[in-house]
Amino acid sequence: MDYDIAIIGAGIVGCACAREFALAGKRVAVVERDRPDGATTAAGMGHVVVLQDSPAQLALSRYSCSLWRELAPEFPPAVEYEARGTLWIAADDEELAEIHAKHAGYAAAGIRSVVMNARELAAAEPNLRSGLAGALLVPQDAVVLPPVAASYFLDEALKHGAVLLERQSVLQAEKGVLRLHGGAELCAEAIILAAGTDTSLLPWLPIQERKGHLLLTAPCPGFLAHQVVELGYLKSAHQLAQDSVAFNVQPRRNGQLLVGSSRQYGNEDPAIDQPILDAMLERAYSYMPALRQVATARTWTGFRAATPDKLPLIGPTEDPSLFLAAGFEGLGITSAPAAACLLADHILRRPSAIPLEPYLPARFGGKEIA
Repeated sequence: MDYDIAIIGAGIVGCACAREFALAGKRVAVVERDRPDGATTAAGMGHVVVLQDSPAQLALSRYSCSLWRELAPEFPPAVEYEARGTLWIAADDEELAEIHAKHAGYAAAGIRSVVMNARELAAAEPNLRSGLAGALLVPQDAVVLPPVAASYFLDEALKHGAVLLERQSVLQAEKGVLRLHGGAELCAEAIILAAGTDTSLLPWLPIQERKGHLLLTAPCPGFLAHQVVELGYLKSAHQLAQDSVAFNVQPRRNGQLLVGSSRQYGNEDPAIDQPILDAMLERAYSYMPALRQVATARTWTGFRAATPDKLPLIGPTEDPSLFLAAGFEGLGITSAPAAACLLADHILRRPSAIPLEPYLPARFGGKEIA
């Protein structure tokens, strides 16, 4: 079984890669050990957001958000792509000063944002508690249903000739050959590892699992208009070892609310950690007290794949046939289209919209090369 491109992992990043290469006319195989759009993608919140923690993060997320907007007219309604906008909430005057700095940073990058005072914030989201200092609205940020979006990318790839191999475990991937459990082999000019937190094929990858909890409420139409996130979420996301929670709530089209977020380290148990879930909810209630009256529909956990510098691994390894699309932490949904384009540009020798260099695995040394 010979292919131009073999992709390991049918999460949203792998599916976006499959679509990009299939549209370029390449023979594509996608190998998934379980089912498409499961694992990390199924556990994701679906926030398509521009972040500016570093120039490289800003470039990647801005580029990818622009690709999401270009694709939006093609999506079926079930993808539920909506430009809800992000409200970054400032709890006090100190955080409001950070809001103004964030606003200036977005302006310098050509991204529209609007500073809101306390009165404007209360009018925009009346279920927030009183006394908040203000917020920054980034209107082009969006929300999406990650598993459905991944399925759309995969379906587009299949329509253009890609092949999906489900329930197939890869035992080895090197020198253009994938050896599957059971003895079958696939040959490909390029192999892309997009397997989320699964590093079993390359255990030296600098990827750490970070466990997170999410809660979905019963429908409560009109309760929330924007994705709302406390400014302290960014500090929480930067923690490398300490467990943390932050206020982060997303509205769904049917009126349900998706409540996050938490980060745990060194906890590989997928079961609900009740103290962490309780702390996450109390944090949400402290910003949005009326949430206490909204019934819970379900809760679940998932694992983010994080790198030490909070940037993904996109690009070649020391094996000329093996490429990475991994380590996206909380930005895998946002970054999927851009990661796919960057890899396709590199492998197909096309010009890229942004430089690939900041995301190359070679920055960590060891077995990777540029």
